[in-house]
Amino acid sequence: MDKIIRIALDGPSGSGKSTIAKRLSNKLNILYLDTGAMYRATAIKALSLGIDTLDEQGVMTFINDIDLTVKYVDGAQRTILDGVDVSEKIREPHVSMAASNISSLKCVRLKMVEMQRKIAGETSCVLDGRDIGSYVLPNADYKFYITASVEVRADRRFKELTLKGHKVDFEELKKEIEQRDYNDKTRDFAPLTKAFDAIEIDTSFMTIEQVIGKVLSVIGE
Repeated sequence: MDKIIRIALDGPSGSGKSTIAKRLSNKLNILYLDTGAMYRATAIKALSLGIDTLDEQGVMTFINDIDLTVKYVDGAQRTILDGVDVSEKIREPHVSMAASNISSLKCVRLKMVEMQRKIAGETSCVLDGRDIGSYVLPNADYKFYITASVEVRADRRFKELTLKGHKVDFEELKKEIEQRDYNDKTRDFAPLTKAFDAIEIDTSFMTIEQVIGKVLSVIGE
């Protein structure tokens, strides 16, 4: 590509935005930045220090000096915390709610956004999250809001975790997703919201390829 382009994908947990972002980055041959992984790694850091993920004063003791980097190995993002690859650990079930909690803290969002904007200012990329188009990259070239029903999102997550060998209860998982939605939409700073100029895509009854096709048609590829 001749110029830097930035694509923002926002939406609730389990809507498929991360999968779509990865596919887009491959098709367009641009960087994919998994912002959710950054918040999950921050949550792991807090937990390792015995700090409650809702304790802003506690989190402030380490957030500005957090040793968190994103590397790309064979086209895949690897998340490195304190020199250790935590790419698999951040996907463990108990980390999800901790990440939702810690991402509501202003000090955390300011630090993560600082890192994300720096990366996006240097290279073409696809970013997915809760507030990319509305806050992180308000001037993104393309904005999409990816969503799906709670039932569909819970079913997707249930199948994903089961496949990985985790034992989960569907109803509990559904309640957790609903709680995360509430947390994300009602937090005081940079909540989950659809940017006014974002195109909404409900993926409940769409295949990944159908969604990719719709997004690419908008981009003009």
